[in-house]
Amino acid sequence: MSTGRLIAIGDIHGCAVEFAELLDKLQLQCGDRLILLGDLVNRGPDSRLVLDLARSSHALCLLGNHELRLLDYHHGRTPALLRDDDRATAAALRPADWDFLASMPLTHFDQALNTVFVHGGFLPGTPWQRQPAEVVTRIQVIDREGRSAKRADSPGSPVWAELWSGPPFVVYGHTPRPTVHKLKWSIGLDTACVLGGHLTAYILPERRLVQVKARRRYWSNP
Repeated sequence: MSTGRLIAIGDIHGCAVEFAELLDKLQLQCGDRLILLGDLVNRGPDSRLVLDLARSSHALCLLGNHELRLLDYHHGRTPALLRDDDRATAAALRPADWDFLASMPLTHFDQALNTVFVHGGFLPGTPWQRQPAEVVTRIQVIDREGRSAKRADSPGSPVWAELWSGPPFVVYGHTPRPTVHKLKWSIGLDTACVLGGHLTAYILPERRLVQVKARRRYWSNP
């Protein structure tokens, strides 16, 4: 059983310089476990280097909606959904990178901490273990019909985390905000690094946050 720290990091989105800087601040030690909450790639300047750093850090990397979209394209499932920044990433990835993306699990549960790690989140009222990739990698809000939705597609709808009453506690990314979003049963770590915000790590069991500031804004919402 590990006696080290469990460290979760929010959406990196190709921001390799900030990721390297955060790893330097964290000073990983023997026994530490590093979990990356998905969306390692796209939008930022160097997705391939981020994947290299993730592997060299022995990180457990969860599947995000950006990895899922790339994999769908790579396997010929939904090529029409590919976006411009996806195409640049897809062209840069090596065979080992595609294998790495395909190996990413949807969730990670730590029994000792009674905490589950996921990219997007969960629909309240349904066992989290049974929810599909299309939900747990993409959910932001709950629409009027009780379905998973994006903030932009269902304005005014409640954030899923506001309706989530654990246990377990949920550590997630995906929904960019200026600051960490901490509620009783969840914490959102996507602090919009690629948009010029911060890259955030959450250290357990001490519940401490470590951040680095983005060097610049790399991407803007269209």
